[in-house]
Amino acid sequence: MKDDEIFGYIDHTLLKAVSSWDEIKKLCDEAVQYKTASVCIPPSYIERIKKTYGNSLNICTVIGFPLGYNSAKVKIAEAEQALEMGADELDMVINQGDVKNSAFDKIEEEISLLKKTAGNKILKVIIETCNLNREEKVKLCEIVTRAKADYIKTSTGFGSAGAVIEDIVLFRENIGKDVKIKAAGGIKTREDLIMFIEAGCMRIGTSSAVALLKGGSLSSY
Repeated sequence: MKDDEIFGYIDHTLLKAVSSWDEIKKLCDEAVQYKTASVCIPPSYIERIKKTYGNSLNICTVIGFPLGYNSAKVKIAEAEQALEMGADELDMVINQGDVKNSAFDKIEEEISLLKKTAGNKILKVIIETCNLNREEKVKLCEIVTRAKADYIKTSTGFGSAGAVIEDIVLFRENIGKDVKIKAAGGIKTREDLIMFIEAGCMRIGTSSAVALLKGGSLSSY
C-alpha cells in the first residue's frame, strides 16, 4: 500500500490538554499537505482552524471526551456548539458506567440523540475497548448499528490500552453493513497502519502517521 493511500485513512490527531496553537497549526498544515481524511482536534480550536483553513480541511472533534460520563444533554450541547463552529465530524465517548450497569437502552438513546444532532455529519462512537469484556463489545456493536451511527471506534487513546486487531475482527463480525470502523491508540508503526486498514478499518486515529511515513519523531496521541 502506497503512503498516499494510507494518508487517506488517517484522522491526523492532537488531543493533548496542553496542545498549543503552533502544534495544532503544524498538524493542520501536514493534513493539507498529505491529504489526510481529517484533523481530530480539541473543540476549543475549531473556530480558529475554520477561520485559518476554510474548507481545505475536514475538521473532526471530540464529544464527552475522554471519560464519557457527561449527561446526554451536555454531550448534545457540546455537539451543537461544535457543529455551529464548523466541525464536520464528531467522535463521542459513551458512558462506560452505563455499560457496567447494563443500561444499554440508555446508551442507545444517547447515541441516537447525538446522531440526530449530527444530521448528515459523521458521528463516530468511542466505546473504549480496554475497559470492556467480549460480551459488552458485541452488545455495543449491535447498539451502535441500531442507533445509526456512522462509525464504531475502539479507543480514546487515553485509556489503559489502545486498539488491538482482535477487536477489529470482532467489530467486523457484529456491526451492521452501514457502520464503519475506526481504530485509535497505540498504532505506532507503518506495519500497524497497514494491518488495521487491511483488517477493515476505514479510519485510523493517530498523531504519528506523518512521522511514520515521511520521517521524523513520533508524538503522543
